[in-house]
Amino acid sequence: MDRGTLPLAVALLLASCSLSPTSLAETVHCDLQPVGPERGEVTYTTSQVSKGCVAQAPNAILEVHVLFLEFPTGPSQLELTLQASKQNGTWPREVLLVLSVNSSVFLHLQALGIPLHLAYNSSLVTFQEPPGVNTTELPSFPKTQILEWAAERGPITSAAELNDPQSILLRLGQAQGSLSFCMLEASQDMGRTLEWRPRTPALVRGCHLEGVAGHKEAHILRVLPGHSAGPRTVTVKVELSCAPGDLDAVLILQGPPYVSWLIDANHNMQIWTTGEYSFKIFPEKNIRGFKLPDTPQGLLGEARMLNASIVASFVELPLASIVSLHASSCGGRLQTSPAPIQTTPPKDTCSPELLMSLIQTKCADDAMTLVLKKELVAHLKCTITGLTFWDPSCEAEDRGDKFVLRSAYSSCGMQVSASMISNEAVVNILSSSSPQRKKVHCLNMDSLSFQLGLYLSPHFLQASNTIEPGQQSFVQVRVSPSVSEFLLQLDSCHLDLGPEGGTVELIQGRAAKGNCVSLLSPSPEGDPRFSFLLHFYTVPIPKTGTLSCTVALRPKTGSQDQEVHRTVFMRLNIISPDLSGCTSKGLVLPAVLGITFGAFLIGALLTAALWYIYSHTQTGFHHVSQDGLNLLTS
Repeated sequence: MDRGTLPLAVALLLASCSLSPTSLAETVHCDLQPVGPERGEVTYTTSQVSKGCVAQAPNAILEVHVLFLEFPTGPSQLELTLQASKQNGTWPREVLLVLSVNSSVFLHLQALGIPLHLAYNSSLVTFQEPPGVNTTELPSFPKTQILEWAAERGPITSAAELNDPQSILLRLGQAQGSLSFCMLEASQDMGRTLEWRPRTPALVRGCHLEGVAGHKEAHILRVLPGHSAGPRTVTVKVELSCAPGDLDAVLILQGPPYVSWLIDANHNMQIWTTGEYSFKIFPEKNIRGFKLPDTPQGLLGEARMLNASIVASFVELPLASIVSLHASSCGGRLQTSPAPIQTTPPKDTCSPELLMSLIQTKCADDAMTLVLKKELVAHLKCTITGLTFWDPSCEAEDRGDKFVLRSAYSSCGMQVSASMISNEAVVNILSSSSPQRKKVHCLNMDSLSFQLGLYLSPHFLQASNTIEPGQQSFVQVRVSPSVSEFLLQLDSCHLDLGPEGGTVELIQGRAAKGNCVSLLSPSPEGDPRFSFLLHFYTVPIPKTGTLSCTVALRPKTGSQDQEVHRTVFMRLNIISPDLSGCTSKGLVLPAVLGITFGAFLIGALLTAALWYIYSHTQTGFHHVSQDGLNLLTS
């Protein structure tokens, strides 16, 4: 019966067909052996980490998270998702994510709408898609120094060590820890802040229960206690590939007393659990479970007591939020493996998409060079039979540890435009009947022009070369002609006011410096913009200054070997403000001195006046008192 049409009465009857468990006194004979992955597989999502910490930093401008990821040798794929909830329609603060990995990773990053700064090792991390976030090169430090490096940029909200993750979900603004300082500790529960799914499925074991006739099978899931003991709901998804009439099964779920269960199954099954449980099709109906043994032998005894002749799957897991069981054993046909071995994929696992992302493009000396490292190709289990440009006569050279394809801009089918030299990389793979193709580009730097413009309004209509302290100025950087395949970004900006005013940092590391600088939305053409407000607290006020910005053209494909950096600058005239005026931060120095002198003069005059009144009042009182005494004695 389809679970979407399972009647409530039938489900409740199946769930409560026995009133209470009965323990078996005799020893249960059931030799648990690993089950082959084709017979059963269990994956899970958990918040338990080998080392981690969660701290609160409510007043921090930057929310800092650190991930230490350990992968086996060779390239791995990772899906990393950041989630955050908006407050009053905007994100509350910017986020710095420090990603430290030990080997090559193909990263699929999802951080839609989040003001994210990502620090990572560009030689180890390859983006499957353009990240669309600000990136920073992570220094090659040990773990302790990476934590110190991150803490220098803001208080660390969370840090965790994960072993071979397949996917990670990081929830922002969810830190509920009682700590004010994040320090890695062993065996931690990250709560709602972080959940992850290991790449390796859980070990599934099975056995035949001796002395029990029939074909009823049991699926046993034991969830071990976690670091924290708060209420927790574990969602259990059960998918059995059996015809509805071929299955007679019981699902046994055992966990700590604070765990409840939400069951999502595609077959009718007898349910036997600790705590409380409910079904996904009617989650508001909670059913009380039983007190079950907390040992493997005791749980096998429960299965036998429920007349199961086969334990089709027996799994022990850390405290998890989601557990998925996929099994194809039906009607007592159990197959086990002699030992827990790593299975070999039945066919070539070469991923053409990942392979094409490994091609590095380098542009220099009026030539385009493509490089593909053999080590990475071997890890992807790909067999390459050819690497060429669009012109098949231009073939790559085998240089031992890599394939190198090189051509001048004037040959091999290069397409030269005003700002771009384009071609196509063509890779022939043994496992694919058709060649793989990828667009490759080089910038024609001789034809590109970078302009830095200053404007007096946020409409960016009236250009100017004059600024006035206390008045907001708006800046835009442009490149012409525009290059749609590349993204123009502001790396840093500063205002040099000479020996009189020094240097004012406006943007560093693609982040605004101070409250007087704001990064604005790019122009419709993608030109970066920002605004700043200039103040002076010294005299004399400089009359000129130089605005300098370092910009980068980065390919939208995420490859960093084609980045181009340029520094643009413009001379500015500075108009001296009205000395009696004030700014949002305070008063200019002449005004401060005038007010200070005025306050001193007023204070001195008031003191003199009070002393004068006091002295004359005392003298008058003395004369009045003496006249009154003479009158009484006369």
